[in-house]
Amino acid sequence: MKLRAGQAPTLFARPPEGWPGLLIYGADAMRVAEMRAQAVAVLAGPDAEAEMRLARLSAEELRRDPAALDSALKAQGFFPGPRVVVLEGASDGLASALGAALQDWQPGDARLVATAGSLKPVSALRKLFEGHRAAHALPLYDDPPDRDAVAAMLRAAGLGLPEPPVMAGLMALAEALEPGDLRQTVEKLALYKHGDSTPMSVEDLAAAAPLSVEAALEAVLHATAEARPAEVGPLIRRLEAQGVTPVALCIGAGRHFRTLHAALADPAGGALAAVRHPPTRERMQRQLRGCGWTQARLETALGLILDADLALRSSARAPAMPVMERALIRISMLARSRDR
Repeated sequence: MKLRAGQAPTLFARPPEGWPGLLIYGADAMRVAEMRAQAVAVLAGPDAEAEMRLARLSAEELRRDPAALDSALKAQGFFPGPRVVVLEGASDGLASALGAALQDWQPGDARLVATAGSLKPVSALRKLFEGHRAAHALPLYDDPPDRDAVAAMLRAAGLGLPEPPVMAGLMALAEALEPGDLRQTVEKLALYKHGDSTPMSVEDLAAAAPLSVEAALEAVLHATAEARPAEVGPLIRRLEAQGVTPVALCIGAGRHFRTLHAALADPAGGALAAVRHPPTRERMQRQLRGCGWTQARLETALGLILDADLALRSSARAPAMPVMERALIRISMLARSRDR
């Protein structure tokens, strides 16, 4: 059977009695390793390796001895508790050995967590797990985690669903970070909120997020374009702490909104095609479709950015970063005031 990434944490936490395990596969080895580690930690617990309830097999070992997997699944450990066998580097050439082990599996045997690289739909390994009555195949794609996957991370860390502005910030991080980094951020957020009964805030998220300068700059611009003014200030302060200058923020804002303006004026003109990072390009397309931007409003936004640029270059002593913060908040309110 096929499994979605967002469904995986629930299955790992409460595996059915007759569930023999799963195959995790994907082109990104880091994502596969992250999901494998998550599966082992939840299925067998943190002390599984120390208590010898975790066995590891390589593809090469299984090629030399096709019966090794069945023996490992049925071996009885000295310590009580759930057991897991990890098989790394599985391939179609091992489908026969894995099929025999799954056919012979009984409740009480160790559960199997097998990993593989990218597999085509005609793959014998994929067909084995997708067609099995109880086992699962879990494909991992390069797409960012969806809302269900992020919600599952929050539950696993002991956190509930936050308010919409915070969830929007988490989804922005999901697009900017690798899944492992996103999980570490959620775990850090859980530690940060431990013993604190107040709801998660945007400031809490900004304190926990390990944003790179480029990702942090994108997060500010996306929050502005998506009518989330409450997030602009905390994200700008994070940028400032990372050494980003108001002029660099102004240049980035001008580029972002000029691209939106050009794309809205001429959808076939290729303005968004010049945005090299696909998730950023897709997100800007969503901003044009769903955030209330018109030509007039985008021209007003560009005027506010120009005014801020002139203020930054003038001889006046106005604090530079607050000038940018006010400008971006005013721009975000333009989108927020869209007709309903």
